[in-house]
Amino acid sequence: MSAHFDDAALLAAELLARRWLPRHHPKVKRALIDADLWQATQDRLAQVGLRLIDNIYADHVSVALLRQAESSVFGEAGLNSHNNIDLPRDAISLLVVLWALIILPKRERQAARANQAHGDDQNDMFGKDKPMPSAASVSPLVSYKALLADFGVQLGKKTRLDTNLKRLENHGFIVRKGEDIAEGPLLDLLMDYDALAQRILQGALGDVLAQAKELVGNLPLALTNPPQEELEEVLEEASPEEDEENKEDRT
Repeated sequence: MSAHFDDAALLAAELLARRWLPRHHPKVKRALIDADLWQATQDRLAQVGLRLIDNIYADHVSVALLRQAESSVFGEAGLNSHNNIDLPRDAISLLVVLWALIILPKRERQAARANQAHGDDQNDMFGKDKPMPSAASVSPLVSYKALLADFGVQLGKKTRLDTNLKRLENHGFIVRKGEDIAEGPLLDLLMDYDALAQRILQGALGDVLAQAKELVGNLPLALTNPPQEELEEVLEEASPEEDEENKEDRT
């Protein structure tokens, strides 16, 4: 039994136990630079119908089913379903919204910084390839309050939104940081960017995301400016005493 086979078995076992591992994990770092170890791990996982998944834009690696195993595991009904982790439809809608608000601007920032670094290398006599900016360094945060104001009605209001956010957090798609929502380990691994990006940009969210380019953080308008209805409610809640004082000031 080769050393590579032993290391591959250990890496596969740890991935199955933990569901995902950071790219800076010692075993993962070695596999990313050792083609033989990477292939040995893939072969080991393939024996149980799984594959190792990774992309340079994500900070983690994980495992997923091989395409050939999907029909046997999920059956035809599962393959025709809108998801295979038993998320309700409004949770899937929330997942897509968060993916669009976090992953799309993150990918743009990573590409922009990578291009900028490549341009700097043109004037560097001893220039060398620079790594892709980490997801943590460029991934935007989504305000919970703003998400509720923007999409609460469409996604079931506060109670339902809170329930689905917890579901997504338990599955590793998002991380809660106080009142903010951040990218989770699996958000950019298990969601197909090539398939989703064009559908979202050309679909119902396209107009919302187009406005995002004009705002800091690439967020929809209502995520940075409260709706007019909220402003009117705040004004209406002003006390009568304050109104009388304002009248006296004007006189």
